Amino acid sequence: EKYSDDKYEYRHVILPKAIARDMHRMTKCDRLLAEKEWRDLGVQQSYGWAHYEIHRPEPHILLFRRPLGTDPNTGKAAAQQPRQRHM
Repeated sequence: EKYSDDKYEYRHVILPKAIARDMHRMTKCDRLLAEKEWRDLGVQQSYGWAHYEIHRPEPHILLFRRPLGTDPNTGKAAAQQPRQRHM
């Protein structure tokens, strides 16, 4: 399930206990995972997602976000259009 604000879309991934233990051994739950690391743990999702926060009470839940308009096939964020000033 995804949700969004005015800049990002978000999703949470709940790791099974065995995989959460592997993640804890790898990171001691004190740093974010690089894309290769979370993919190596078996997390499968489209491109462009970044692990952006550790929720200390539940470190087995990975919190991801990506800019709105990101192409899920390439992971590239849509170019933002400059705001036009109205007079």
